Amino acid sequence: MNIGIVGLGLIGGSIALDLRSRGLNILGVSSRQQTCDRAQERGVVSEASINLSLMAAADLVFICTPLGAIESIVQKLIPHLSPDTILTDVGSVKTPIVQAVSDLWPNFVGGHPMAGTTESGIEAAVRDLFVGRPYVVTPTAETPEAAVEKVEEIARLLGAKVYRCGPQEHDRAVAWISHLPLMASATLVAACDREGDRDIVNLAQHLASSGFRDTSRVGGGNPELGVMVAKYNREQLLRSLSIYRDTLDQFISDIETENWQALEQKLKLTQQARDNYNL
Repeated sequence: MNIGIVGLGLIGGSIALDLRSRGLNILGVSSRQQTCDRAQERGVVSEASINLSLMAAADLVFICTPLGAIESIVQKLIPHLSPDTILTDVGSVKTPIVQAVSDLWPNFVGGHPMAGTTESGIEAAVRDLFVGRPYVVTPTAETPEAAVEKVEEIARLLGAKVYRCGPQEHDRAVAWISHLPLMASATLVAACDREGDRDIVNLAQHLASSGFRDTSRVGGGNPELGVMVAKYNREQLLRSLSIYRDTLDQFISDIETENWQALEQKLKLTQQARDNYNL
């Protein structure tokens, strides 16, 4: 089976590494010849090119570009595809992508492998990135079942735990556990930097340890990604941010009024609730 990868960064490169190690023929496309050369040197792909025409031989193509580029890439890709070719993507927002691309290519299956690191580019590609991690597939009523099952089969080859849901349900859930944490993390760092005494800021920077590192990690990531998830999942992100703000106000009120019993009860509930998440 020939697998096409458009976008040879962390996610695309890691998918390619794992699937090639499982005996599949991997064809990679990047906008940069340097990336294509390095992907072949590392053994990430069987063949690489800056030309989308390479995808003519692919049975299934992963679009692993930033969210804002997916629709335009598909438009450029279509003239090179066989009618039976399956397209899928790896974007972290599904509703607008599924709507736009399904109109262009009916054999499209929205997908979201929920794994990653803070690194980027072809050098960041690693084996087993998706093992044990969720891989969400988001078909609509019109998505061909055979295409959905093929994408799920490939996701299981990566060692991922496959989940199937609608695009809207995906976006609402991911707003809570991915997009809201990104914004909360970013605003934590921004708030710390608003401390007026720079000596205190300097001291805090030296004292920061694992708690701050873990809480601030996603907020210190790629700014382009943060803007893209806010733009493409705006409604659901605003909803989650609004509820988060109201909840934060309740915590502030307890501290202002010295209602330590109420604060302790809230913290007990969050301690219990955290165990329900697949961490």
